[in-house]
Amino acid sequence: MKVLELNTIKKTFFGFQDISNALEITNASARVVAHRYVKNGVLIRIKPNIFVLSDRWNNSTVEEKFQVANLLQVPSYISLTTALAYYEITTQIQQNYIECISLKRTFSKKIKEVTIRFSKVSEKMYFGFEKRTNVYIAKPEKALIDSVYLSSLGRYSLDISAINIERFDQDILNKMIEGYPLRTKNMLRKYGFVGQT
Repeated sequence: MKVLELNTIKKTFFGFQDISNALEITNASARVVAHRYVKNGVLIRIKPNIFVLSDRWNNSTVEEKFQVANLLQVPSYISLTTALAYYEITTQIQQNYIECISLKRTFSKKIKEVTIRFSKVSEKMYFGFEKRTNVYIAKPEKALIDSVYLSSLGRYSLDISAINIERFDQDILNKMIEGYPLRTKNMLRKYGFVGQT
């Protein structure tokens, strides 16, 4: 059965060429097969020419789901409460919800039970992330700043009481907030994340 042969693809997500190689069919045939398998639920289309096996998605790790989020909108990085929870800095746990910062647009996409939400920021605020286990994710301080910044604009709801203030590096926070609006800085000061100046 061709579906079983797709399991020989070791990548979490793959394209027409991988399907073509696994099934030993032409690229054109791989497109037809992919379309049919998406329709019957065997494959999930992440975006044009990027797929994941439905069963593999169901059993994927948090990091693998984060990788898919990174692929869904390029460039983007994991941030906000999702990143804070990943670092175990907040007691607020999100079920089936991944938050990202992007340069292109604000939008959400649902992949089965998981909602992936992208919030657009300007280029000058697109920094403070790193690649960890093949995932682009905000550093803890930047995840906090992104959250407070969007909250100050009324675009995000942050549970301050759930956050462990002591887990942040004050020097990094002070350096990162330099280019942010005064209202963002004031919110960070109000809740004790950075000192008064």
